[in-house]
Amino acid sequence: MKIRPRPISSIIPPHMAERILEKGTPGQKKKAEAFIRIAGQIRGQRQQLSELTRRAAAAAGERVRKVYDAQNGIELPGTLVRSEGNAPTGDAAVDEAYDGSGATFDLYSEIFNRNSINNRGMDLRSTVHFMEGYDNAFWNGEQMVYGDGDEDMPEEERLFNRFTVAIDIIAHELTHGVTQYEANLVYRNQAGALNESISDVFGSLVKQRVKNQTAAEADWLIGEGLFTSNVNAQGIRSMKAPGTAYDDPLLGRDPQPGHMNEYVDTIADNGGVHINSGIPNKAFYNIALELGGYAWEKAGQIWYKTLCEELDQASDFQAAADSTHKVAGNLYGNNSTEQKAVYNGWKAVGIIPATDQGRGCRGFVSRAWRSIFGGRNA
Repeated sequence: MKIRPRPISSIIPPHMAERILEKGTPGQKKKAEAFIRIAGQIRGQRQQLSELTRRAAAAAGERVRKVYDAQNGIELPGTLVRSEGNAPTGDAAVDEAYDGSGATFDLYSEIFNRNSINNRGMDLRSTVHFMEGYDNAFWNGEQMVYGDGDEDMPEEERLFNRFTVAIDIIAHELTHGVTQYEANLVYRNQAGALNESISDVFGSLVKQRVKNQTAAEADWLIGEGLFTSNVNAQGIRSMKAPGTAYDDPLLGRDPQPGHMNEYVDTIADNGGVHINSGIPNKAFYNIALELGGYAWEKAGQIWYKTLCEELDQASDFQAAADSTHKVAGNLYGNNSTEQKAVYNGWKAVGIIPATDQGRGCRGFVSRAWRSIFGGRNA
């Protein structure tokens, strides 16, 4: 499969960096400029690494975690500081990256029978202390990279804590790797927003499993704890209530919609990939809550099987709704409680899944139209 060039998938959306550039202090603006510059530099590197890692064969086996220290530089992977089975180092970023990648591996292995990111035993490599005070975390096509946040800034100007602090951020970025090896969703418009949403879904599932929380008990926040007390925010995004994660004088208000009638048509952020992901996020939350229990048991199974077997590079929200409805029927039976929950969850965000009778032509036209024009559902 040919890999299409696409921007780096990082946890902090571009609209946050742009807002900081507009309204931040000189120090904050300098860091936002660094974020934008580094993202551009890594874009080409990620493309090359993505092609190499998709061709590489890896032996099946147990999880293999390796954490490196960039020592505030930009060379990857850096110096190896902790390997699989080693004791904690006492460096919070190192140990959080190690534990978070392990919890992500365990969810995919124990719940979905997946052998690491590429399903062929790929080593889980992470680099921490990337640059000095780097405000982001990203998957570059081969490994995870984490910045330390604003530890280099005066206390009153600090916006971000270290980027290993939230386990769902770690799992979110690693899931971009899973998507890369499966549907390989194009990183723009609805396909890109779906790419981001899938990472939020499995990031949240890792967090919920570590905390042993049911769908009803979970907070469904992405990036809880990432912001400092200087920011009026609960997290980066809320799957339960898109548009409510933050409302801050500097960062502005969370722009995520939770329904198709609020869909944001924009050329920024590759067609709003970090913004419109709130719609499929809300659909998944609706479904998990209606099904009850642990979200990874049924809703997660439906999403994982859909990612691996149904979606393609150009899949849009309608295709995701149609496919998850179909998969729910295949797994649990047509007109089952699970399939009805999928139907209800998507309908509540303004997307009607095609039934078996309505599938086919409608789905083909939707995907073809969206792959050409990339707009919202009609």
